[in-house]
Amino acid sequence: MVGEVLTGYLADRGWERPIAQARVFTDWEAIVGSEVAAHCAPTTLHEGELKISAESTAWATQLRMLGGTLLARVVAELGPTVVTRIVITGPTGPSWKHGKFTVRGQRGPRDTYG
Repeated sequence: MVGEVLTGYLADRGWERPIAQARVFTDWEAIVGSEVAAHCAPTTLHEGELKISAESTAWATQLRMLGGTLLARVVAELGPTVVTRIVITGPTGPSWKHGKFTVRGQRGPRDTYG
């Protein structure tokens, strides 16, 4: 009974979609499984596109091969309109940019060493 009242309340306020989007981040381990969740994490969800960051390039490659399965799990758990596309990235290196301005065509941090 309480669940029905709460579901009706959320529907009346139009909060069903934002709550489903938040569940991608809070229930990630339950959605994809503990082994996969240990090696990747969702970073952003914007207009149905979920970006996932893997801990290594090997895991990023593996997850790209499993992309259809991951999307099917998310859709089964949250519905077909919350996530429509998955983008998987590997780890990124440090950025040497500092400040608002950069000089194009230069070699980056090596230019400061003389």
